[in-house]
Amino acid sequence: MTQTPAPTVASLSRFRTTCPYCGVGCGIIATPDGAGGLDIRGDKDHPANQGRLCSKGSALGETTDLATRLLVPRVDGKDSDWDTALDRVADAFRSAVDTHGPDSVAFYVSGQLLTEDYYVANKLMKGFLGSANIDTNSRLCMASTVAGHKRAFGTDTVPGIYEDLEEADLVVLVGSNLAWCHPVLYQRIAAAKTARPSMKIVTIDPRRTATSGLADLHLSIAPGADVALFNGLLDEIIVRGAVDEAFVADHVSGFAAARDAASTANLSVTGLPPHEILNFFRMWIGTEKVVTVFSQGVNQSSSGTDKVNAILNCHLATGRIGKPGMGPFSVTGQPNAMGGREAGGLANMLACHLDLENAEHRAAVRSFWAAPEMPVAPGLKAVDMFDAVEAGKIKALWVICTNPAASMPDADRVRRAIEGCDFVAVSDITAETDTARLADVLLPATGWGEKDGTVTNSDRTISRQRGILPPSGQARPDWRILSDVAARMGWAKAFDYETPAEIFREYAALSGIAAQFGRDFDISALSDISDAEYDALAPVRWPVTATRTGGRFFGDGKFFTPDGRARMLPLHHRAPASDLSDDYPLRLNTGRVRDHWHTMTRTALSPRLTRHMGEPFVEVHPADATRLGLQAAGLAWAESAQGKALLRVLITDRVAPGQIFAPIHWTAETASQGRIDALVAPVVDPVSGQPESKGSAARLTPYAPAWFGYAVSLAEPAPETTYWAKARVRKGWQVELAHDTVPEDWEGFARALFGVPATALAVMVQDAARGSARLAFVDNGRVLASLFAGPDPIAVSRSHVAGQIGDPALPNLLSGMPGADQPDPGAVLCSCLNVGVNTILHAIETQGMMQVAQISEALGAGSSCGSCRPEIQALIDSRRPGLAAE
Repeated sequence: MTQTPAPTVASLSRFRTTCPYCGVGCGIIATPDGAGGLDIRGDKDHPANQGRLCSKGSALGETTDLATRLLVPRVDGKDSDWDTALDRVADAFRSAVDTHGPDSVAFYVSGQLLTEDYYVANKLMKGFLGSANIDTNSRLCMASTVAGHKRAFGTDTVPGIYEDLEEADLVVLVGSNLAWCHPVLYQRIAAAKTARPSMKIVTIDPRRTATSGLADLHLSIAPGADVALFNGLLDEIIVRGAVDEAFVADHVSGFAAARDAASTANLSVTGLPPHEILNFFRMWIGTEKVVTVFSQGVNQSSSGTDKVNAILNCHLATGRIGKPGMGPFSVTGQPNAMGGREAGGLANMLACHLDLENAEHRAAVRSFWAAPEMPVAPGLKAVDMFDAVEAGKIKALWVICTNPAASMPDADRVRRAIEGCDFVAVSDITAETDTARLADVLLPATGWGEKDGTVTNSDRTISRQRGILPPSGQARPDWRILSDVAARMGWAKAFDYETPAEIFREYAALSGIAAQFGRDFDISALSDISDAEYDALAPVRWPVTATRTGGRFFGDGKFFTPDGRARMLPLHHRAPASDLSDDYPLRLNTGRVRDHWHTMTRTALSPRLTRHMGEPFVEVHPADATRLGLQAAGLAWAESAQGKALLRVLITDRVAPGQIFAPIHWTAETASQGRIDALVAPVVDPVSGQPESKGSAARLTPYAPAWFGYAVSLAEPAPETTYWAKARVRKGWQVELAHDTVPEDWEGFARALFGVPATALAVMVQDAARGSARLAFVDNGRVLASLFAGPDPIAVSRSHVAGQIGDPALPNLLSGMPGADQPDPGAVLCSCLNVGVNTILHAIETQGMMQVAQISEALGAGSSCGSCRPEIQALIDSRRPGLAAE
């Protein structure tokens, strides 16, 4: 295949756009460099971030090259053309519907789509194909919040705004590691606390995270016990006379039943000491301006919806909702999870927060779309959808901008299901994902920097993502691909869009109809926006009507239920659905790390983002590690009834005994056996359908390889070892290795691993008795690759070794360490400015720097995006007199 040249831009204009990562929705100013790259800065005028960015956002300019891009359509594994590929998709879906009915087809889409893409996908599936089988990977991150909001408020309404986080006197973070998962919101709260030290922070999480370092109180709650804790809080609110009697009497239903359920709360299941619980209750009840922030630790549970409602109950009982500095606040995981909810991207919703099962709502949407038919019942939610694929009930599946073969629970079974489906289309920016490799048709989609449309962040702010660079190769916007398929199926008129602005206007007009049904989502004032006004659209928080723009909801006591009253619900604690046993005695928690995103199709392109954590790992408590015979920096098999993974062992008291944590990001593309979602049980919340990604039962057993290895090379290595994990470095690649047998010929093994030319000179030091070897390949005086192998985990300076490839060979080439005049900086802690742990510790120990600000000023660490500041503080704390010895 001929590579399309890197796009160039004649005029180096500055573009305002929005970050494609988490739900904070940070504004970015991007300037094309004229060679396909971008200079990235935070937008000081954007209300979400006010100029701040995290490490991932700051590195976006490093992720726009074409090395991994899908540039042309592929049909049956071969490069093709758009007409052939689109005809194949349309024919497959038409044949399935004609033969097996509308519910034999499905779309699985993504919170990384733009709202216009979401709207067109939802319209095509529900209005024209006639099925509700469209669901999204947002089902995996915030469906329980949607369900909880609808039960309490009547609609999926986020009451508060980001400013509440700074105006609150108490911020409670429940199952939310903001410092790593929503770093800019963490920075805003940290800045507010610095300016106003009386502000208090409480973190509630089974695992002590980077965010916990900011907290005045951390509660290491037992997994799944949030309902019990907040029921206990509600009971204490009532006992202490803190109920807002007037608000409840005038605006709330269900108080008595919720009260009775709360009075039976068994706080012992929280695993928390009574004095910590009482301290939390006193802080929450005694502070009027309290915001309770919750995220995946609440949502990703078989009782996730009840957890959400337990939190909402406490705010409704006290009337602390919709007012400055107070209210419940869900922070979403994806850049457009909110936009997808608004556009109807879930299987049980219509666009604009209308209800699929409401006949009047269905009729209104059908009339507006001039649609031939509408489904009368919800479609298949994510887990059920792939169960239906496995069972052969789904004959044609279209996966758009997501990677379910790696990210769904029970991922091995999902991968097999997709592989066995009659027809699979995948739209993505790359062919190199676990899911894309299973597709019959691959459709090249535009990526961030090329896409043009809108996204909605966690506080309802609509922002523009703007096309800064031209599409790569033959890539097309997702809305265009969907519309082209719709036209081939006979619906050209309904999908005759020329620009995303046309789609946005139609969507805004539909929201005005939704408002007539008493729905919350209303941006009808934008329904006649011109193309030029759309191009220039500044961030705006919905609703946007003739009489109102933005603001909070529910401070006036008006809700979106039929009688206008909020609902409190009677709730009871339920333990995680996966029972622990002698075979699987550990509770597995999964989540994100600081510098990576989802399955790394973008972040893995940035060498500096891989320096912080470059391979899959499992956190295990020291007591468990000793009991199980696990070695620090060794390897362990993590197994559940569903699957297994091979992970690096990180021994830490951040997790409690009996619990383990592993990140979600590694796939078959980046590690031999790092797909942690293969272990996650496919159990779901019965209301929301959201999987329990933080409560599976698992076990750990040591893996004792014959040798460990670390290697770097200019070319991408091709490992065939039991364990490998590869990542980009400055000029090439690194790979961590381990295997069951020692090679008889280390040089031959390394030549195959690196694919170096036969002319390359091998420089080697080998100790056969110890089973160790160090070797490098040099060609024309330049280092092509190096391998360090031995019977124990490899102790070399990875930054030093990686820094040598592509450069002239030095006398200490195989030492693995810099010379005496070049101190080893250690593992990278600050990705933005490449500052290592050893450098920071040296400053602490030799210069007495005991404040983060001092480290930032002297070394730069923490001065850019600020995401590493909690870890710098942890290093300082570890060296404080009296603490290190504890």
